[in-house]
Amino acid sequence: MSASTMAGIPALKELSADLKRRMDQSVSDFQATLASTRTGRASAHMLDQVKVDYYGTPTPITQLAQVSTPEPQLIVIAPWDPTVAKEIEKAIQTSDLGFNPQSDGKVIRVPVPPMTEERRRDVCKHLNKALEEHRTAIRNVRRDGNEAVKKLAKDKKISEDDEKRAMEEVQKMTDAEIRKMEEMGQKKEAEVMQV
Repeated sequence: MSASTMAGIPALKELSADLKRRMDQSVSDFQATLASTRTGRASAHMLDQVKVDYYGTPTPITQLAQVSTPEPQLIVIAPWDPTVAKEIEKAIQTSDLGFNPQSDGKVIRVPVPPMTEERRRDVCKHLNKALEEHRTAIRNVRRDGNEAVKKLAKDKKISEDDEKRAMEEVQKMTDAEIRKMEEMGQKKEAEVMQV
């Protein structure tokens, strides 16, 4: 889609850039959700969604400690400030990840138990739900774009032909972004179901 019809029309150029930016944001949100989704192996990204209460501010663990995975079934968290270790441990326990962290005061070890078949199915359901939410977000961006194009046509800022081409381009953009997310979701689902 390098030859963008909308980018060539001054009235539509800004709208096109805004729609692309908003759709890309939805895709990267979905990517972040996938990265933090649990598979059978330990990953430092599994804890990305966990926030620690650090002096009254919800802070990501990665900003408070070094997170590593020295073994396939173990996450090791080394806080830069040892006094925050208890808070990190508590945040992981209260998250819905089902982990049981063990701390020696300096380092927190989080064993990642192997996933059961039932848990894998639950994770896949969660992935599909997240995918549908992000699809809806992209469709909402499409709706906003189509309304803006119709308004420009009604105000006679663009011709009817330009309106038709712009609407087609918005649809193509929508289809491409949704396809990208579906492919990422299928890859992740295959990864989750792999024993």
